[in-house]
Amino acid sequence: MKALGMTMKRSTRLVLWSAVALVGAGSAGALMAQASGLSRTLVGRADVSVPGREAVVARVEVAPGAKAGRHTHPGDEISYVIDGEATLLIDGEAPRVVKAGESFVIPAGVVHDAHNAGSTPTRLVGVYVVEKGKPLATPAP
Repeated sequence: MKALGMTMKRSTRLVLWSAVALVGAGSAGALMAQASGLSRTLVGRADVSVPGREAVVARVEVAPGAKAGRHTHPGDEISYVIDGEATLLIDGEAPRVVKAGESFVIPAGVVHDAHNAGSTPTRLVGVYVVEKGKPLATPAP
């Protein structure tokens, strides 16, 4: 019975965190657009085990023919491509194409960009483990 109570408490916390994430998504969602061809919709945010850091989960879309724009993040980006493909340009690395079903990791502070040369949107889930209180993305020259 004790295990069942602990499971119910965890489920309740999960439901509460999900509700908080939905409220946050409604109020901050579309505000995360970076460039005219890129949109980020916040779907979740929570503290992580590293002091001063949080995880931010977003739906990201790069429009057909668009570029995300050179930028950095104040923490690591871990992304999974859901639909489409894009050329990922990470400073210091050769350009590479990422396609649906693939993932990539970009370390904190590294300048990067994504170009969608296709005729359909590139959609991905981005998880950012970033410093609290800093902008999620900062444009880079």
